[in-house]
Amino acid sequence: MKSTVERTMVQSDHLATIEPMIAVVWHFWLGLILLIAGVGATVNVIVGYVAKVSSLKYPNRRQRNAQK
Repeated sequence: MKSTVERTMVQSDHLATIEPMIAVVWHFWLGLILLIAGVGATVNVIVGYVAKVSSLKYPNRRQRNAQK
Protein backbone atom coordinates (compact mmCIF):
# COMPACT_ATOMS: atom_id res chain seq x y z
CA MET A 1 0.00 0.00 0.00
CA LYS A 2 1.24 3.50 -0.87
CA SER A 3 1.87 6.12 1.74
CA THR A 4 0.03 9.43 1.78
CA VAL A 5 3.04 11.26 0.36
CA GLU A 6 3.30 8.84 -2.56
CA ARG A 7 -0.42 9.12 -3.31
CA THR A 8 -0.20 12.92 -3.24
CA MET A 9 2.77 12.87 -5.61
CA VAL A 10 0.96 10.58 -8.04
CA GLN A 11 -2.18 12.71 -7.94
CA SER A 12 -0.24 15.93 -8.44
CA ASP A 13 1.40 14.49 -11.55
CA HIS A 14 -2.02 14.00 -13.12
CA LEU A 15 -3.34 17.44 -12.25
CA ALA A 16 -3.41 20.00 -15.02
CA THR A 17 -1.11 22.93 -14.56
CA ILE A 18 -2.50 26.44 -14.49
CA GLU A 19 -0.58 27.78 -17.53
CA PRO A 20 -2.37 25.68 -20.19
CA MET A 21 -5.72 26.39 -18.57
CA ILE A 22 -5.07 30.13 -18.64
CA ALA A 23 -3.90 29.90 -22.24
CA VAL A 24 -7.11 28.17 -23.30
CA VAL A 25 -9.30 30.66 -21.46
CA TRP A 26 -7.27 33.63 -22.73
CA HIS A 27 -7.43 32.45 -26.34
CA PHE A 28 -11.16 31.83 -26.03
CA TRP A 29 -11.82 35.40 -24.90
CA LEU A 30 -9.44 36.83 -27.49
CA GLY A 31 -11.32 34.94 -30.20
CA LEU A 32 -14.65 36.13 -28.85
CA ILE A 33 -13.49 39.76 -28.85
CA LEU A 34 -12.18 39.45 -32.41
CA LEU A 35 -15.44 37.83 -33.53
CA ILE A 36 -17.53 40.64 -32.04
CA ALA A 37 -15.23 43.27 -33.58
CA GLY A 38 -15.44 41.58 -36.99
CA VAL A 39 -19.22 41.33 -36.88
CA GLY A 40 -19.44 44.95 -35.74
CA ALA A 41 -17.19 46.12 -38.56
CA THR A 42 -19.21 44.16 -41.13
CA VAL A 43 -22.50 45.59 -39.86
CA ASN A 44 -20.97 49.07 -39.85
CA VAL A 45 -19.88 48.75 -43.49
CA ILE A 46 -23.31 47.46 -44.57
CA VAL A 47 -25.22 50.17 -42.69
CA GLY A 48 -22.87 52.86 -44.01
CA TYR A 49 -23.31 51.64 -47.57
CA VAL A 50 -27.11 51.52 -47.31
CA ALA A 51 -27.21 54.97 -45.69
CA LYS A 52 -24.99 56.45 -48.41
CA VAL A 53 -26.94 54.87 -51.27
CA SER A 54 -30.37 55.72 -49.85
CA SER A 55 -29.31 59.31 -49.10
CA LEU A 56 -28.56 59.78 -52.80
CA LYS A 57 -31.95 58.37 -53.77
CA TYR A 58 -33.95 60.11 -51.01
CA PRO A 59 -32.18 63.39 -50.13
CA ASN A 60 -33.09 65.23 -46.94
CA ARG A 61 -34.36 68.82 -46.85
CA ARG A 62 -30.89 70.40 -46.68
CA GLN A 63 -29.70 68.38 -49.68
CA ARG A 64 -32.85 69.24 -51.66
CA ASN A 65 -32.43 72.95 -50.93
CA ALA A 66 -28.77 72.80 -51.97
CA GLN A 67 -29.76 71.27 -55.33
CA LYS A 68 -32.15 74.16 -56.13
